[in-house]
Amino acid sequence: MSRPSFRWGTAAVLLLGVCLIVLGLWRGELAVYFAKSINLCLECVGIG
Repeated sequence: MSRPSFRWGTAAVLLLGVCLIVLGLWRGELAVYFAKSINLCLECVGIG
């Protein structure tokens, strides 16, 4: 029994992921992500 090369479930999950990434970028979540990652990095090093 061969597996189909294209699965609708996989395509739907990938499309949903892309849509959520675009939504996050549109809402400005990238700036929040970078601010949190910088603070975490500085706290680990002990500077902040």
